[in-house]
Amino acid sequence: MSKKILIADDEADILEIIQFNLQAEGYEVFTAKNGDEAIELAKMHQPDLIILDIMMPGKNGIEVCNILRLQPAFKDTLIVFLTALSDEGTEIRGLETGADDYLTKPISPKVLVSKVNALFRRVSNKKGTNGHQSETVTLLQIGDLQIDREKYLVNLHNNEIILARKEFELLALLASRPGKVFLRNEILNQVWGTEVIVGDRTIDVHIRKIRQKLNMDCITTVKGVGYKFEM
Repeated sequence: MSKKILIADDEADILEIIQFNLQAEGYEVFTAKNGDEAIELAKMHQPDLIILDIMMPGKNGIEVCNILRLQPAFKDTLIVFLTALSDEGTEIRGLETGADDYLTKPISPKVLVSKVNALFRRVSNKKGTNGHQSETVTLLQIGDLQIDREKYLVNLHNNEIILARKEFELLALLASRPGKVFLRNEILNQVWGTEVIVGDRTIDVHIRKIRQKLNMDCITTVKGVGYKFEM
């Protein structure tokens, strides 16, 4: 079965171009012209990937991402921002909502398709096609914190904590070896993979979100080196 992709953008020509190229790659594509329509179609079709413009009529892309990430059905859905807004502040806000990537316009259709393919390959590898999944402990219990890597669930004090996919994978990696300092490059390679280019700021944003959602400072910054998990 082909992967389903939802694109939300208020520019009809951009929607048409992206839809044509993704369909040519074999994806099933749905389009929305505003944020409210995007939410409605997401609930209706349960896409595997959502591509959001930020500046749209009604609810903007960041609001849409926030709304969907708060719903359990979309906590593992890949979400990518594709926007003309290239300032650092907007990018950080986008990543803080739980987006998996942030791309700026203009972008060639071929580059966009290659990034979409890379995202799906990365998710497939995480599910075990890289041959390492069977060696991974699926349930981590550290004090009152429980991390279920198979079900993508986090419980703290018997309360479920909703984390975006990348937040979950980052927390699971650090918590897999409490006290170990993970280097930044090591984190980027294991959580984001080598096929997707992201900056150091991406890690910082996700670490901050994890701390906020857990309401505890369990991740220590080792300045100039990386991060380690400590309860």
